[in-house]
Amino acid sequence: MEILYSIFIGPFADMFGDLSFLIQVLWEGFVQGTLYALIALGFVLIFKASGVFNFAQGIMVVLAVLCLVYLHDLGVPAWLALVLAIAFMGVLAIGIERIVLRPLVNQHDAILLMATIGLARFLIGAGQLVFGGENRAMITEELGLPVGSTEVEMFGGVVFFEHLDMSAVVIAAVMVTSLAIFFNKTRIGRALRAVADDHQAALSVGISLNQIWAIVWFAAGIVALVTGIMWGARSDVSFALEIIAFKALAVLIIGGFTSVPGAIIAGIIVGILEKLFEIYWGGLLGGGVEAWFAYLMALVFLLFRPQGLFGEKIIERI
Repeated sequence: MEILYSIFIGPFADMFGDLSFLIQVLWEGFVQGTLYALIALGFVLIFKASGVFNFAQGIMVVLAVLCLVYLHDLGVPAWLALVLAIAFMGVLAIGIERIVLRPLVNQHDAILLMATIGLARFLIGAGQLVFGGENRAMITEELGLPVGSTEVEMFGGVVFFEHLDMSAVVIAAVMVTSLAIFFNKTRIGRALRAVADDHQAALSVGISLNQIWAIVWFAAGIVALVTGIMWGARSDVSFALEIIAFKALAVLIIGGFTSVPGAIIAGIIVGILEKLFEIYWGGLLGGGVEAWFAYLMALVFLLFRPQGLFGEKIIERI
């Protein structure tokens, strides 16, 4: 009976016994989930355009923000360093398209997948060689990001809203809206959707597959930079961020490989649920729930709904 109480009654009694703390947990989970969603968005963009499950997206997050901090450490003003970091991601995107993707056009998906895995390992080594392996502090205040927190009294307690977390949510909303407008209202966006629907048909009407791939990788690089800045502001900037970014793969499975709304909603769901289970069921499960909870959810979806929440059902034609 005691174990049943610890699973089904105790945690909920704790939740509703201190509503202000519950709101604090939900808010922190929401912010964390928003950042998961941003990383997953980079995966979705590349998968929609090329059908490639990009294992290099995690290291792109790390390289983008390391470039920013490294340039600032060399004496480059913060905003100029940001512009140069964006340019760096553009050069990286063009280089990946020219050197890695272009020679593999019309190759089997497994070959493209292995190419991104090899690319990820290469970028890790190159990044450590250029930027070093030590932890670096994010230039939060230099970029004008707000610090401090706002205290709000509710339900007999106090809830803390970190200004940086609030900024992360606003920036994520602006970025998602901007990408939605770009890909739905512009000529390049319509070309991307055509490529996503059918590569061969897009080529037959004169759409440049190579150009679209370069643009998408660049867009994914900008998303990686913004995400890396927000994650780095919450902790140090290091190659350990790749492990956090890797969790976005689970988010992608849950939301659906081709769905932008799916990536956003799944990221928020994962962030909130893993935080709730860590706080209220963590003691029962031995702690460390946040390290594996997202992957457990992904496994359940692979078993019972492999296309994810909003993904298209995959039908193989023989």
